[in-house]
Amino acid sequence: MFIHVVKPGDTLWKIANYYRVPISGIVEVNGLPNPNLLLIGQSLIIPVEDTLYTVRWGDTLWKIAQSFGTTVQEILQINNIANPSNILPGLTLYIPSPKHTIGYGETLSQIARMYGISAQTLAEANNIEDPNMIYPGTVLVIPRKERPVIEVNGYIYQYGERGAEIVREDGRHLTYLSPFAYRIMENGNLVPIADAPSIAATYDTNTVPMMSITNFTSTELGENLAHVVLSSRGVQEVLLANIINIMKEKRYMGLNVDFENVLPEDREPYNRFLMLAVERLHPLGYFVSSALAPKVSAEQQGLLYTAHDYEAHGRILDFVILMTYEWGYRLGPPQAISPLNQIKRVLDYAVSVIPRDKIFFGFQLYARDWLLPHIRGQEAQTFSPQEAVIRATNNNATIQYDTAAQSPFFRYTDRQGRNHEVWFEDARSAQAKFDAVKEYKLRGISYWALGYPFPQNWVLLRDNFTVKKLI
Repeated sequence: MFIHVVKPGDTLWKIANYYRVPISGIVEVNGLPNPNLLLIGQSLIIPVEDTLYTVRWGDTLWKIAQSFGTTVQEILQINNIANPSNILPGLTLYIPSPKHTIGYGETLSQIARMYGISAQTLAEANNIEDPNMIYPGTVLVIPRKERPVIEVNGYIYQYGERGAEIVREDGRHLTYLSPFAYRIMENGNLVPIADAPSIAATYDTNTVPMMSITNFTSTELGENLAHVVLSSRGVQEVLLANIINIMKEKRYMGLNVDFENVLPEDREPYNRFLMLAVERLHPLGYFVSSALAPKVSAEQQGLLYTAHDYEAHGRILDFVILMTYEWGYRLGPPQAISPLNQIKRVLDYAVSVIPRDKIFFGFQLYARDWLLPHIRGQEAQTFSPQEAVIRATNNNATIQYDTAAQSPFFRYTDRQGRNHEVWFEDARSAQAKFDAVKEYKLRGISYWALGYPFPQNWVLLRDNFTVKKLI
């Protein structure tokens, strides 16, 4: 895939013609709200397996063609080059991806082995849902790279049939699905949620249902509730018995513990509870994980951080999810929600005390709109990245990009004359985060939260990774 940033004078026709792809393909993968109106600074995914190559000193057309598995004639033809001697350093060449025409009796697995890639990578590159349904004469695009295999979790807090619809739509991109969340009570009971339809949808999409428990709500921090539970072994035994009963009844396969705002003095009791959970759940075949606040050192203080012991969680549990988002808090001042420069500080610390193959990168799937000037405690609106682009389009805003945070943003004035600042995710910021997952060699990605449309994300996820399915 290419990521094209719209420049002054760009039109969809010009972009499609340059990359030699149909306009409909660009519109579809980017979910463009108005194909006739592009915004300066807007990032577009170009759905091709081709590549751009900048000629270097010592290059020859033959060497370039050999390295990319194509021919000199094809490079000359597709780049409209009449004189091969004009291939000078600095020239950008459009290199088409290799193609394979399916022969009689060939299988997808055989073709994949021929090119040194997996059948799943080949199927995904060509949008083949059933590997057994391929036909002689069909031309396949051959991906240039094998995609790293990762696991992907998605939290969801929409219940009932709406939740099930979201899971059926996004489940093919997921390893785990976590309905959020069963809230613990002081006596060890759990507040029920309408998760049955979503769980049924997980099995339809070969996704592992992961039960999530928490101590907080949107209006209560939950620190005292956590203290009561973590102070009583008896309450913890009741809680774990209730968890096991729900997991058996609803066919959950693992547990995610998201205790936040835990009192500093409850750090060790929290660790002991996690050890008890593993002791009770592992013999029954269940895995146990936790969600961790984004810390940059063991000594970091604050109600959100102190009791989250990275080293202990990494040692005790099967994996952890880093909540690397919410710098741009809904009640705080406008800023990037998931600034990559800050996230990398968290990752640098995390990989020093937790095995990399136990770490999930937390990825936001939402945008925020703050009124300016910001008044302390005034709540920003939260909505999807797709809605952010629609707002920018409707207000003819110029999209800017913070290169340190690797995050897009824009400002606009509404009909009431009020100024706004919007931070969101786009193709560039998503790709930067995927590059970080690969750079740090992490186990996977965890999305908060499903239900916010962001079509570019899923296209890039499939282009960068092969999502591991466990069932």
